[in-house]
Amino acid sequence: MSAVWTASRAAVRRRRVQTFVIFLVVLVCTATALISVALLDAARSPFQRAFDGQNGAHSVVTYDPAKVTDERLTAATTGVEASAGPFGQVIVEPQNDVGPVFSQPLTVVGRADPGGAVDRVDLWHGRWPSAAGEIVLNEPPQPDEDLSMGPLAGVTELVTNGKTLRIVGFAFTVSGSADGWVTPAQVAALHPTGTQMLYRFTGDVSTHDALAARVSGVTTGLPGDALLAAQPYLVTKEEAAAGPGVYLPFLGTFGILGLLVAVIIVGNVVSGAVVSGFRHIGVLKALGFTPRQVVAVYLTMVSVPAVAGAILGTGLGWAAVRPMLTETFRGLGFGQDAAVQPWVITVVLLGVPSLVLIAALLPALRAHRLSAAQAISAGSAPRRGRGLRVQRALSGSRLPRAVSLGLGLPFARPARTALTMASLLLGVVTVTFALGLSDSVIRISEVGEIAAGDIGVRPMRGDEQPASQRSDTEIEQMLRALPGTSQVGVGVARDLSVAGQSEPLMINFVRGDTAAMGYEQQLYEGHWMTAPDQLVLPTQLLNERGLEIGEKVTVSLQGAWTTFTIVGETVRGLPGPEGAFATWRDFPDLDPAAFFYQVQTVEGTDLGAFTQSIRAADPGLDAWDNTGGDSFSTVVTGFAAVLALLLATVAALGVLNTVALNVTERRRDLGMLKSIGMTPRQVVSMVVTSMAALGVIAGLLGIPLGLAAHRLVVPLSADAAKIRLPEYVMQVWDPATLALLAFSGVVIAVAGALIPARAAARLTIARVLHNE
Repeated sequence: MSAVWTASRAAVRRRRVQTFVIFLVVLVCTATALISVALLDAARSPFQRAFDGQNGAHSVVTYDPAKVTDERLTAATTGVEASAGPFGQVIVEPQNDVGPVFSQPLTVVGRADPGGAVDRVDLWHGRWPSAAGEIVLNEPPQPDEDLSMGPLAGVTELVTNGKTLRIVGFAFTVSGSADGWVTPAQVAALHPTGTQMLYRFTGDVSTHDALAARVSGVTTGLPGDALLAAQPYLVTKEEAAAGPGVYLPFLGTFGILGLLVAVIIVGNVVSGAVVSGFRHIGVLKALGFTPRQVVAVYLTMVSVPAVAGAILGTGLGWAAVRPMLTETFRGLGFGQDAAVQPWVITVVLLGVPSLVLIAALLPALRAHRLSAAQAISAGSAPRRGRGLRVQRALSGSRLPRAVSLGLGLPFARPARTALTMASLLLGVVTVTFALGLSDSVIRISEVGEIAAGDIGVRPMRGDEQPASQRSDTEIEQMLRALPGTSQVGVGVARDLSVAGQSEPLMINFVRGDTAAMGYEQQLYEGHWMTAPDQLVLPTQLLNERGLEIGEKVTVSLQGAWTTFTIVGETVRGLPGPEGAFATWRDFPDLDPAAFFYQVQTVEGTDLGAFTQSIRAADPGLDAWDNTGGDSFSTVVTGFAAVLALLLATVAALGVLNTVALNVTERRRDLGMLKSIGMTPRQVVSMVVTSMAALGVIAGLLGIPLGLAAHRLVVPLSADAAKIRLPEYVMQVWDPATLALLAFSGVVIAVAGALIPARAAARLTIARVLHNE
């Protein structure tokens, strides 16, 4: 065993280029594989683990207490496995800063304790309310040290409806059944407007239709208008999985490409190492190495850089995916569960080196079959006759002699050429896919800019700077009067409680030219609002809430339940968090800073000067250029560019390795060519041409595959994000771009071939032929 290790260690040190190529490709492959698998696991498991642990509710159902009694609700058990309630429910609006829930209406439920058969609430800080004037808020679990800083710092009480409730704890429910809990007596004093029931059903609960059927079973026999709303758990589950789901398709694509490149290049490298080491193999066998020991030498030679690359790649992948998981699941209460699971690290850390060994085994077995005499006498040059027909055909052409010789070189080693071609092909596919992905993401971000207006304007808060003294209508008139103004839209966003749902719904009440500024143009289905009781929702919001056009939504508006009908679906909402659209309503007591103005300018207007003119006309207004990109597009395009560059670099290193092996094998031929007058420049041309020809073929074959990957993966990401893409988002290709991509294979091939080609050109005749 010591002899095998000694020989393997010497081979690793002597073949530095091959060792580095294996190390780098395994590093990239391991990092991308870990990111993809970790995100896949995070998207699948955190919600289900938390849901099962809390015995989460399959449906949170709200009834009208004026239409149905508690006794009738508890008696309805058709298809019910377990239930909790009835609990009194009321919507309150905070009048003070209570951290993350400031300015949002809260669903408060009267509940005697956090346990029960359904929706066991996780009381992670403080205690449960036991007396009047106490409340527990629903917040995701956080480390204790974070309570002294951040959004929960100093949160001690909630002032609402003239009552002060002391915050005695923080708890979390994966079911999203409430924003806060008080005692049953306390909720009665707040005059509840709903009665909440929490159900776990028997049978199939895997789809929205199945859950709707289960809810229909428990409401059979109740008054038709007793049911206010039902929130299925799938809405929260899909929202939890949507974040990583956006990244998974393209990360998985890059991961697969990385794996394929790794396997192909390792196979190429090891195969080349065996061929170029024929003499070395013969010497080992002459010294007494058995065939199995020879195989072990070459497998060990590959394993050393592969293990090193896998270990470093695992560390880099973990460092990259950890903040992504933390950010994706922030606010969902899955902080600990969303960490990279040990099994993910184990599978990737062991799986990638195993793939390397499998790829290395077949070419290593060639060494097993060679006798010592065959290996020593074989030399390092290809067998005679291989590729001679192609060389003779090319010699009769009018091509320069260096070019014709270079075009014939790949045919001397067809297996090695095929592997090199495959790595180049994957490099072209990666570059094509990354370019298409980046362009599509940029166009997705531009979708919002089409209807976002050139300039955004919002009144300052009085505690920030002197507030504007104008009313909202006066501000609109002032903006319309400015030189360069084309259109002005006005909106005010309200977070309104939805019957049966703990999460409020943001509704943007709009007036002015909002529809004409592009929002109506972006409708997928339905129509723009024509009545006060109609809503238009962005696709993402429709999917997150499990809603469809024609459905009704009941919200608490100005102290009363108001029902809206969804009449349209649009691409996206106003800049900021996704919200619905409704026609304008006056809110006399609303903070002026809540109003938002969008200004579309005349084409050619200097936006910087225009924003300055707004501030000069009213220092109490904040104005900004609204045409910039968003962080999501920056992250995705940057990530795609980095991964594409890394995989293209790895493919180029594969070419470098192939050319280096070819030059080593053909040292005698190069010496003979130089002795009959071939110049160093012609040597470079010959070697580079041999790989550039493969690059041309790889470009022609790789572009269609890259286009197909783009057409498949981008819609998958859109589905995960619960948005629909306009067709022009996918139409990113033009003849000029495709023509440039056709040369990407040539660029990768030439970049990898140039260094060993220049080294071949510097070989002297005496140095090459002194042993002949």
